[in-house]
Amino acid sequence: MQLSHLDDKGNAHMVDVGNKPITARMAVAQAEIAMQPETLAMICNGKIPKGDVFSCARIAGIMAAKRTFELIPMCHPLPIDAVTIEFETQAPARVLVKATLRCDWKTGIEMEALTAASVAALAVYDMCKAVDRGMVIQNICLLEKAGGKSGHFVREAEKTE
Repeated sequence: MQLSHLDDKGNAHMVDVGNKPITARMAVAQAEIAMQPETLAMICNGKIPKGDVFSCARIAGIMAAKRTFELIPMCHPLPIDAVTIEFETQAPARVLVKATLRCDWKTGIEMEALTAASVAALAVYDMCKAVDRGMVIQNICLLEKAGGKSGHFVREAEKTE
């Protein structure tokens, strides 16, 4: 398999999507933040000194999705139709961030979903670092993508033993 961002001489270049058809695209990405149980309790009870953690992180994720092409070399600017950022608290000490993005365009929206989930997780860290500098952002991954030539992808559930 040849990488699409390299030409026949091995030089990096932006992929020409000019002749590709516009299709419906969707991507879902996730990031996880592990923290102290007390930190999660403070978030859930609205006791973080900087304010509403999830509202701030949601805005950060949306803003990041819209600016992905400025952050990741070779990404095309996309006409993003929808961004949803969801948070799931998992006791005793974990938050899952899920970013779902949709657009109708010539190229995929996976990088925007991954960027949105990552930056939303970073915003959670920033909002809570005064009370818990030991938080860990981990397991950033694409959960699902649909549309385009490569078709539908769904990450298989991790096996736990």
